[in-house]
Amino acid sequence: MSGLTHIGPDGRARMVDVGDKAVTARTAIAQGRVDMAAETLKLALGRDTKKGDPIAIAELAGIMAAKKTSDLIPLCHPLPLTSVKVNIDAIESEHALAVTARVKTSGQTGVEMEALTAVSAACLTLYDMLKAVDKAMVIGAIELVEKTGGKSGDYRKAGS
Repeated sequence: MSGLTHIGPDGRARMVDVGDKAVTARTAIAQGRVDMAAETLKLALGRDTKKGDPIAIAELAGIMAAKKTSDLIPLCHPLPLTSVKVNIDAIESEHALAVTARVKTSGQTGVEMEALTAVSAACLTLYDMLKAVDKAMVIGAIELVEKTGGKSGDYRKAGS
């Protein structure tokens, strides 16, 4: 467990001290998807359900979630985010909606968790908005695809 930064020498959870880290520009991109029936995708793309526009509302939910990540994930630092962009695009041939979040800050720690939280909340919101017509939707493939900045350097998922 010695490689885990949120576990102290005594084995107890701790918030990492980032006070001595340099302030650098940091970005993170995460993605995920919601698979659904063809009819459900058509309804989502029509952007007009009884609850409203599922895509616009899910994009907004993702932005809001990124801003609240430290309230949801116990050991995350609250960060001053400089940009959060959430995009939802159709993969019509697969009857799915792809969710991508790009988060930026200038700070002492990264924004990977904010990007992942944004994607998760957007996917959950899509499910909530569309569940009345399709309870069999599947949320999945939520992953970090890229991050820049910080001591650990840049990361890009292979094949991205």
